[in-house]
Amino acid sequence: MLEAVQTFDTQLLRSLVAVAESGGFTHAARILHSTQSTVSAQIQRLEEVAGCPLFIRSTRAVRLTSAGETLLGYARTILRLNEDARLRLSGVRHAGRVRIGANEDLTDSWLPEVLHRFAKRHPEIEVELEIGIGPGLFDKVDSQELDLAVGSVCKGRAEGRRLWSDSLVWAFSKGINVPDELPLAFFPEPCPYREAAIRALAVSQRRWRIASTSSSLAGVRVTAMAGLAITPLPLQTMRPGLCILGLKHKMPRLPEIEYVLKTRASDARPAVSALGDLIQETAPNYHTERSQADFAPSAKRTRRQTQGLNRRTQRSQR
Repeated sequence: MLEAVQTFDTQLLRSLVAVAESGGFTHAARILHSTQSTVSAQIQRLEEVAGCPLFIRSTRAVRLTSAGETLLGYARTILRLNEDARLRLSGVRHAGRVRIGANEDLTDSWLPEVLHRFAKRHPEIEVELEIGIGPGLFDKVDSQELDLAVGSVCKGRAEGRRLWSDSLVWAFSKGINVPDELPLAFFPEPCPYREAAIRALAVSQRRWRIASTSSSLAGVRVTAMAGLAITPLPLQTMRPGLCILGLKHKMPRLPEIEYVLKTRASDARPAVSALGDLIQETAPNYHTERSQADFAPSAKRTRRQTQGLNRRTQRSQR
């Protein structure tokens, strides 16, 4: 007689994915339309089936163990295959509509290439695109206004699946003296760049004022190019005519940012999974290619400036 083999319940796996991607039980419960105690009990049950801890818990956050990382990959695959089998047996085609949100700074090269590849692989799927700012796009994924979103967060913030990282720098017009009271250009709130910049300036005790606000990357960048305001930008968005302000300008160091993919653990539709998989598949290549080419000759200089700035900042803090 064959012994009964324990299997992984898809509901438990869905909870695992939700906790891992949201960074905590409270957020996961909201995503799953459940309660924190229920999600916690499901994770405990899953750990019993797995025979090992899947999360390291602390008072501030939870993070996956090595076993948890391994099971997370299987969980995503199992959930995707489960939904795909259901649709195939019901006679529904691998089609439909996918709503994606993305940061504006991804529209220059990476995003068009991803959407082009996706359209070639899945011509029957309609893609609806919204350009915006990371936190706002992530909120729309949670509220089911978007199916997935790619945006930036300050490093260390748990918001989704990490894709790549970049430096956040102070951008200003070349050849213009920096005023004693810093004029700043920001995206509207909520914005991770704005939050990081204000926090850094508070520590440095520099005087500053908001001189301009724009909801577009082009808007804050042209304001900086014109010498009207200083703005925090990802290094990859620097363009000729801009320079990086650093220690010699008495500017505080800014944190690194991470680009992440945000999805809903409860959404296992093949169309959404296919686009999410393609985004993860192309993101490392995109970052490697852009790092090797370094965007443009001017950006090579700005990356060297940033690396030198970081080294000098670390020495000064010792």
